[in-house]
Amino acid sequence: MALIYRAYFALSKTPRLTSYGLNTGAIMGFTNTLLEVLNNQKPTHIAVVFDTAAPTQRHLDFEQYKAQRESMPEDLAASIPYIFRLIEGFNIPIITMDGYEADDIIGTLAKKGEKAGYQVYCMTPDKDFGQLVSENIFIYKPARMGNGAEVLGVTEILEKWEINNVHEVIDILGLWGDAVDNIPGIPGIGEKTAKKLIQEYGSIENLIANSDKLKGKMKENVENFAEQGLISKKLATILLDVPVDLEEEKLLLEDPSKDALEPLFVELEFRTLGKRIFGDGFNMADNAAPKGGQMDLFAIPTDDAFSSNSPVELLDEEQGTLNSIENTTHTYILAEQLEEQEKLVELLNNQDSFCFDTESTGLDAITAELVGMSFSFEPGTAYYVPVSADSKQAQETVNLFKPIFEKESIQKVGQNIKYDILMLSKYGVEVRGPLFDTMLAHYLIDPDTRHNMDYLAETYLKYSPVSITDLIGAKGKNQGNMRDVELAKIKEYAGEDADITLQLKHKFQPLLEETSTLKLAEEVEFPLVQVLANVELNGVKIDEPTLQNFSKEIEKDVKRLESQIYEKAGVTFNIASPKQLGEVLFDKLQLDPKAKKTKTGQYKTGEDVLLALANKSDIVQDILEFRQLQKLKSTYVDALPTLVNKSTGLIHTSYNQAVAATGRLSSTNPNLQNIPIRTEKGREVRKAFISRDPSWTLLSADYSQIELRIMAELSKDVNMQEAFKQGLDIHKATAAKVYAVPLEEVTSDMRRNAKAVNFGIIYGQSAFGLSQNLGISRKEAAEIIDQYFKQYTGIRQYMGEVIEFAKENGYVETILKRRRYLRDINSANMTVRGFAERNAINAPIQGSAADLIKIAMINIQADIEEKGLEGKMIMQVHDELVFDVPKSEVAIFKEIIANRMKSAIPMGVPIEIEIGEGNNWLEAH
Repeated sequence: MALIYRAYFALSKTPRLTSYGLNTGAIMGFTNTLLEVLNNQKPTHIAVVFDTAAPTQRHLDFEQYKAQRESMPEDLAASIPYIFRLIEGFNIPIITMDGYEADDIIGTLAKKGEKAGYQVYCMTPDKDFGQLVSENIFIYKPARMGNGAEVLGVTEILEKWEINNVHEVIDILGLWGDAVDNIPGIPGIGEKTAKKLIQEYGSIENLIANSDKLKGKMKENVENFAEQGLISKKLATILLDVPVDLEEEKLLLEDPSKDALEPLFVELEFRTLGKRIFGDGFNMADNAAPKGGQMDLFAIPTDDAFSSNSPVELLDEEQGTLNSIENTTHTYILAEQLEEQEKLVELLNNQDSFCFDTESTGLDAITAELVGMSFSFEPGTAYYVPVSADSKQAQETVNLFKPIFEKESIQKVGQNIKYDILMLSKYGVEVRGPLFDTMLAHYLIDPDTRHNMDYLAETYLKYSPVSITDLIGAKGKNQGNMRDVELAKIKEYAGEDADITLQLKHKFQPLLEETSTLKLAEEVEFPLVQVLANVELNGVKIDEPTLQNFSKEIEKDVKRLESQIYEKAGVTFNIASPKQLGEVLFDKLQLDPKAKKTKTGQYKTGEDVLLALANKSDIVQDILEFRQLQKLKSTYVDALPTLVNKSTGLIHTSYNQAVAATGRLSSTNPNLQNIPIRTEKGREVRKAFISRDPSWTLLSADYSQIELRIMAELSKDVNMQEAFKQGLDIHKATAAKVYAVPLEEVTSDMRRNAKAVNFGIIYGQSAFGLSQNLGISRKEAAEIIDQYFKQYTGIRQYMGEVIEFAKENGYVETILKRRRYLRDINSANMTVRGFAERNAINAPIQGSAADLIKIAMINIQADIEEKGLEGKMIMQVHDELVFDVPKSEVAIFKEIIANRMKSAIPMGVPIEIEIGEGNNWLEAH
């Protein structure tokens, strides 16, 4: 269960849901852990052991044992039967025994296995198992969070627990106690003290016998709670005499059962995992015989032709199988000749709406070439138009379809349609008319799940599309491209894409209405596609010489730091080598006598370790700065020039609308949102973003404290709204309220604390979190938060109301009705529920901020086009928009930007923006 719990919580923030709502995170995580040990360790014998619901001797000895454990999260409880089926499908025996815990069964079998001549591995992250290790018994801690698996034997346990005998683990646990299992221990004794006492006295019994040698409160607690300490030791002791036999033959590892696992993986929608175990022969789709059927080239099918054979209705409910192109009636027509293409254009011109898709030579729309176009306007029927590799012929083909792409009255449907718009723009086509993007529609319907076409088709149509790897091979350097695929195959693949996307549109239209997000789709997300396509095409100019010079500067700083580090260390070594760095810091300089090691025996030197040591030695500060500069150089300074497009001389980032569940945009290649701004050196990177012409300039427009303004708007808090209306420094105003001092007497520390609370409240920060953030006591942090809520009663009321709304409805929403679903808001598990409650508070604020800047972008772009301006919107980063404009247009741009950003969503709280101007982004910002 420890492994299952760990898998569940590792994925709890980004749950993996099936089409019918089952959270499969714990099952997926457990399966991956199981596969890791099977593939990497290749055990000869294996079993999985579980507790039962029956009480054990520990419960009889101590009534409160495990009594205060939180209830199992509901999602996790629903996963357990599937995990049992999974284990059985791998032909691994499951062992349970009423009256005994899994730990006791494992302990007994481990000792019996050792006696029978085996090397035994107890696979668990549970610290209690340290008491079991011996020459032939080990703990196997599976890989986690990027760290490899660990194998702990006697040496590692003695070192970890700072003891001389592994049995002393039990005594330390008895003194220390265990809050999770409600083992009380002895008050006032934590891990550090417990280790020290057992080092000195060897056991709890000997400690009690020598309590007269102790002093003060320690002596008092050991004597008064001696019996409790002995009971705790008994509770922490793993039993080695459970009446369970070591049946070696039954524990022999067998091959997994394909008959048991394949249907389970289909039910759990484990497509990738199924292929990983069973190879490419694993298919989510039913392999029934095809239900073919041909029609005249341009005959439009009647409703009857598809009413009984729709992929939606062909699902075999009993077997849970999916349909595919092989067993579904479809008519995908090749329009290769000019006459056929002209007829197709005529057909498309008569439609109110059609779906289209482009096939290309690569994933980067800026550099890829068009291979073909597919169209669909009736479910089950699609048309494929191949496009020549010859640029002149390709342009002629595209020109034929240009009028229908640019016809304003026809709705264009697509899956991730921005890519197709960008592809066609290279051929002089400007896609016009209303859009419907199935990826974005689903993003609004169910923001927390996946939005790729395969997932959507399987979930909503019970249909498994042809995989791209079937045509061009798996990802990697040997992958082909669509230009190499034979026409018959690409026609089927491309036709299916358009057909299935159209069918998804028919599914999602009513769902958008049901979830009250159709208006948001039609007025924000769909129109934004065109705007983002423009921003990406506009591109950003990079000053490569500036980056080259900056790279040299950083190199000098790195070498200076290297020399300082070597001088302080008294030795030359490879600072980038964790092994050598650890030896210098912990063996030579002795910065931490209790420094932790990895499974390979080398010291841990991650950023968290170094930050904790930074105040002990300035060499650590130098090492942290060295690392930051190295990362800055490799990730941005040296990488940005490699992203410049050779034909345009610009960087064209790619914006993602359907990634962040809050509604925020993200970007890749480069990730503009992550360009450092907190350090002086990091900010220097912005100097390299310049205007595209000497007669142009950059404008940067940034919302001022927008999330706090939205909090004030949503909560209707009078004090906060008044502070914004008076144009006060909100953090200073908050400090004055919280500390009950006049505005002019607010100190910088008071303002800093108030700022931390202002932003922390938005993210549901606790007193503990605030104390950690500010470096103050938890009591002081609690007092600040308490005063905050006394001054801003509307905010406390809003937080309570929004959580109650979420509990009643299962979601929260932004000002524009963007929804964030919170499946765990009513969970009995406090940890899971707490995370959902924090999201309930934050999502309407972050989501409204996202909606605000999206509407501003749409309206600004419309103004640019309407007024025929040359200037361009070139970047969106968090709450900031960046423009590259001729100096002659600066005044009109500032007017448009200010007007559109302030008025995007009408609010009672004044919206303020700051507009800067400069030759580069740093100057403008």
